[in-house]
Amino acid sequence: MPKLAVIILTKNEENNIVDCIRSVDFADEIIVIDSGSVDKTKQLAEGLNAKLVYHAMTEGFAGQRNFALTQTDAEWVFYLDADERVTPATADKIREIVNRDEKVVYSIRRENIVFGQRMYYGAHRPDYAVRMAPRKAICWTGKVHEGIHTNYPICKMTGYLEHYTYVTWQQYFAKFNQYTTLAAEEMYTDNKKITQLEVLGHTIGAFIRNYILNKGFLDGFMGLVMSLTATMYTMIKYLKLRNLYMLAQDNEE
Repeated sequence: MPKLAVIILTKNEENNIVDCIRSVDFADEIIVIDSGSVDKTKQLAEGLNAKLVYHAMTEGFAGQRNFALTQTDAEWVFYLDADERVTPATADKIREIVNRDEKVVYSIRRENIVFGQRMYYGAHRPDYAVRMAPRKAICWTGKVHEGIHTNYPICKMTGYLEHYTYVTWQQYFAKFNQYTTLAAEEMYTDNKKITQLEVLGHTIGAFIRNYILNKGFLDGFMGLVMSLTATMYTMIKYLKLRNLYMLAQDNEE
């Protein structure tokens, strides 16, 4: 029978890694790609018989995902973030797909739980992410919101992941800072430029899109809060991009 490897990317995920690994204990192999945890992530993962491999994040999240493909011989891979959980019904569906062994790549719905509240609208409404594929059929590109390249068709699988996005504001803003920096660096590498007026336009547009068009207001107070923080994310990543150009210009003078 074809084998399945579940791949989990980590850095300082001691609060998540145990529940994450336990939710995929049906897999033939669980591989944790760690980019330098200084907490108990390593000990906890290895205590649950996961294979832990250190790999510095020098090429963003896509680089980590591509590296992970070299660490297993399993015919199928399923990518899972440390703050995500596979439900029992979804686990059955994953095993069924592996046993069929068809040349298809799968995306799966993620239901986002933010500070204990399940979100249905706005910036954190349920979304689909490509997570499951034959190992030899894919490669990844992009530093932050990485994308997949494949010649196979991409289909939606039934079931869903529970995504426990944030528990503390310290955690939120740590990721906020990391992701906005990576996004700015990726745009800078692509020679993308933006004016002050465009920064303002994108920022206002982000709030209108998340709070009004995507009905973030229906998620109550947290819907407003997360629409505002998503708006801040948009503004800060573009301000960081402008800052990179300013620093480059100063270095040339």
